[in-house]
Amino acid sequence: MSVLPDTWIRKMATQHGMITPFADRQHREGIISYGVSSYGYDARVSREFKIFTNVDSAVVDPKDFSNAGFVDRDTDVCVIPPNSFALARTVEYFKIPRDTLVICLGKSTYARCGIIVNVTPLEPEWEGHVTLEFSNTTTLPAKIYANEGAAQFIFLKADSVCETSYADRKGKYQGQKGVTLPRL
Repeated sequence: MSVLPDTWIRKMATQHGMITPFADRQHREGIISYGVSSYGYDARVSREFKIFTNVDSAVVDPKDFSNAGFVDRDTDVCVIPPNSFALARTVEYFKIPRDTLVICLGKSTYARCGIIVNVTPLEPEWEGHVTLEFSNTTTLPAKIYANEGAAQFIFLKADSVCETSYADRKGKYQGQKGVTLPRL
């Protein structure tokens, strides 16, 4: 497997619709950077947030996840309570090629503030908006800025094409739009 460069990312985004909308350069003046970089793509977080709250004494159960533990917000700045988390989604819609695996890493700007970004890998032929989880590991409220960089995606080209892709197995998160809660 090899890491793919900016030239490949640009070509796949502009000619094959791999990333829509696509920023063909780094945007960074006065904001948390987003757009194509040397060996990755920094995606933006949208204005759509689900902030975890326990006002209704919800139980977190990955097999029976309830929306009751969240407050929905459409905002330019999301404030995550101390020791809590929020779900959001990327502005960009991704369509991953069959011979490619994508790994997501949190932006160092957020990590240096105690805010951790977590998503699973984007598997071959997966497509959709990526649901992001922002964990506020601090004892203070933390801000997330919509339409600015949130996570970097690294593209890895396989030595050979997989036998069964995410689309082939009809993965439960295929084609997701908006912030998507856990599914069983």
